[in-house]
Amino acid sequence: MSTMQIPDAFQHSYQDFETYPRNICNHNAYPGILQAYAHRLDGAASRLLTESEAEVFVPFRDLFSAGQGPATHNIFDDDALKKWLGDQSSIDPITSQRNGMIATKVDPKCRFIFMTGGNSRKPLKVSRRMLTRILTYHQVMPSYLDFLFVFGLSNSARELRFSGFRQQISLPDRAENPAIPGMGRSGHSLQMCYNLKGVACISTEKPAQWSIRQAAIHHQFDMEEGTALWIVTKGDLEIKDRVKTLTGKDGRPEDRAFDSPEKCLKSNLAVHLLICHWSTEDWRWYIQHLEDAIEEETDIAIHGRRDRGEAARVYVPSDLQTLQDYQDKINQTIMVLEANNDVLASLRNFYQALLDNRAFTLKDACGSDITSFTKQVDEMIHDSSMQISRAKLLVRITSDRKDLVVQHLQSQTTQKMEDLTTSMHSIGIGSQKEAIIMRIITAVTLVYLPGTFVSTLFSTDVIRFPDNGEAFSQAAMFRWLQVTFPLTVLTLIVAFVVFKLADKRRKHALSAFQDVEMGAVQPPADQHFFLKGS
Repeated sequence: MSTMQIPDAFQHSYQDFETYPRNICNHNAYPGILQAYAHRLDGAASRLLTESEAEVFVPFRDLFSAGQGPATHNIFDDDALKKWLGDQSSIDPITSQRNGMIATKVDPKCRFIFMTGGNSRKPLKVSRRMLTRILTYHQVMPSYLDFLFVFGLSNSARELRFSGFRQQISLPDRAENPAIPGMGRSGHSLQMCYNLKGVACISTEKPAQWSIRQAAIHHQFDMEEGTALWIVTKGDLEIKDRVKTLTGKDGRPEDRAFDSPEKCLKSNLAVHLLICHWSTEDWRWYIQHLEDAIEEETDIAIHGRRDRGEAARVYVPSDLQTLQDYQDKINQTIMVLEANNDVLASLRNFYQALLDNRAFTLKDACGSDITSFTKQVDEMIHDSSMQISRAKLLVRITSDRKDLVVQHLQSQTTQKMEDLTTSMHSIGIGSQKEAIIMRIITAVTLVYLPGTFVSTLFSTDVIRFPDNGEAFSQAAMFRWLQVTFPLTVLTLIVAFVVFKLADKRRKHALSAFQDVEMGAVQPPADQHFFLKGS
């Protein structure tokens, strides 16, 4: 095998691959920005990337010209990655000098690299050393790190509000990257990175569970050599399976043709469309799920009878929490769809602008394909816009129905207060009757108590009358009346005086309490007891 001529700039960059992105070869990369990216990568590495070599899993899928099948390989460690890339260099442990060639393979016509973590809340199954090696070897634009930072260890989905589209063009009139002919790199390339979000039903059992999922995409296309690179970062390997179908033997021949730069560009547009379709295909059904859920929660609030005595649903505060949760999900859906539309529009505008660029040499051969591509993206944007309008209407419906549920809660509270008032009124009437009965009993007791006392006293040996053998003693009766009548009158007078004093004191305490309620005066010290008791 002949020795490849590798430019010094690339050799120095690759030898320092662990310092990515400070080592990037791009002539227009601002050092301050590269330093900031490096610091952010340092801070995020522990949660973003795996630290266990046993967890590493990076699938590669390399495609070549017609007649050659795809080369696929799953990378499980850094040594296997070096071998797959064609890096045969090694570090002499004694002299610390690098021996061997850092590049011995020509880039495939189209390379797919898939990075996954199992789901978006787990670290990516790639070590930092392997990540920086991949990004340096392919001279990936540093801004792709922005899209990787949304992944990694987390208790919940991270940064769903973050979206973006970054692009870099290195055309013959202003080349920014070094040419490496031996590796099939002309230095005249397109680079872009963006992220899109899709939604998927993860459980069909009621209540159905849906999940919003992110995908971070990096794409390079060499306009002279007709080679392409795709780096797809996603929680699972769903897009990998779709790419396998698209570029496999059962796929359309034009979607896996790489014999020329023109055909390669057409195939890359097909991959773009695949990813765009993934990001738009299930939102309709997710919004339908939210509509059904809200209808189920609030239908009885609109059509249910609320007349007294009618069987009706009793609402509780948790019903409001449920509706607010659904409303938050709808607003989140609107935000994600609008962000997706912005990214799709940026992607469309990027390729449309290429047709107006005189330095873009493929515009004549691929103009119709790019126009067809932009029209399809426009259709997806229009479809997403319709779903956004639908979701915005659902937000208004949910808000109105939430207000109706609040009114039902208030009416339930009012009805309970009315029932309580009626119950208290009934209790008050009963208490009033009992009070009247107690007053009668008290009056009777006050009348008969002195007589009972006197009779009891006369029946003892304290007082004796002569026994003449008669059944009735007029003297005893006269003495009983002499004692009983005055004692009864005295008892009634004392009871009346005590009642009047207590009533006067109660009225005085009530008047003082009313004055305090009005803010007029402070309560007298001797009324504290009655205020507390009232």
